[in-house]
Amino acid sequence: MPNTPSKKPAITVGLSGGVDSAVTAALLKEAGFDVSAIFMQNWPSDDPQCTASADLSDAQSVADHLGISLSVLNLCDDYRQRVFDHCLDDFAAGNTPNPDVWCNKEIKFGVFLSHIQNTLQTPLATGHYAKIIQKGDCVELHKGADTNKDQSYFLYWLNQHQLSQAQFPLGDYDKPSIRQKAKELKLPNATKKDSTGICFIGERRFKPFLQSFLLAKPGIIRTDSGKAIGEHDGVIFYTLGQRKGLHIGGQKEASEAPWYVVHKDIKQNELIVAQEHNHPLIMRHHCYLKDVHWISGNAPKLPLTCHGKTRYRQADQACQIDRLDGSLYRIDFDVSQRALTPGQSVVFYLGTQCLGGGIIQLP
Repeated sequence: MPNTPSKKPAITVGLSGGVDSAVTAALLKEAGFDVSAIFMQNWPSDDPQCTASADLSDAQSVADHLGISLSVLNLCDDYRQRVFDHCLDDFAAGNTPNPDVWCNKEIKFGVFLSHIQNTLQTPLATGHYAKIIQKGDCVELHKGADTNKDQSYFLYWLNQHQLSQAQFPLGDYDKPSIRQKAKELKLPNATKKDSTGICFIGERRFKPFLQSFLLAKPGIIRTDSGKAIGEHDGVIFYTLGQRKGLHIGGQKEASEAPWYVVHKDIKQNELIVAQEHNHPLIMRHHCYLKDVHWISGNAPKLPLTCHGKTRYRQADQACQIDRLDGSLYRIDFDVSQRALTPGQSVVFYLGTQCLGGGIIQLP
């Protein structure tokens, strides 16, 4: 009796139209997987500045080149409710949210992963530069090998179930290797530029986009000494540490040094600026964290000495974490940090392992 060939393991790739997800699909096919792909549409394609149509065209070209099927899943309503509306609320409160963190939690590894599990019963592979390591009963998230592209920072809110159903084939690669692989495979999007900017805004100008959704009240720009030197369009449009777009250069009796936003006075609707990059108002040794998530599902023994990142691509910063009353945590850094921004995340690491993270609140 002839041997019956074993069935190839099936997997679904989130194909975005970019080079990273394209190479992800190619690597999995080379490894013997039965690969199918889905394109997520998260923003209405009738938006004239939305690149969804072009990205879908690129994704289809990649799928055709690799000989895999591609379907489209419209998640615009979910994205609007679970990510965009949350971000609007955060901006309106004077914070600076991180949509990519919310998108990974609520969309890619939320409704998108659930759809795949319910309809295809396969794991989900994406082009993230990160690693998943099984340690006994626990699934650990680790940094990708490319320290410049490591994206574990954006994945810290994932839980054990989500990680157990995910695969990150690019975790051991660096970006130049992926570019080279795409060229060797003659992928049609091998030279496509990486996308930049906030996910739902893309390359468009930030302030005009938000102005179409939020009402902002203009107010006074003051120096750290209290002198009024200009007007802002609304504190919601500015973030701590911001230098560009203040339009307050050429002040009398002031040096030519650049101005920086060092404080947002939400109650008085005033923007406080200074000409010192590391002004005392913008440097802090500690902050509080809300909505803290531990990837293992359980908080480690506290207080915990580890490292934290307050922004993507920042070098690891030595810190200590402890829990206060209720769900509030405090994080103390060994070295004072610049522009700890409410709404942004601090992500915790022990070596290469990402332990979790939380949302910044200032004292």
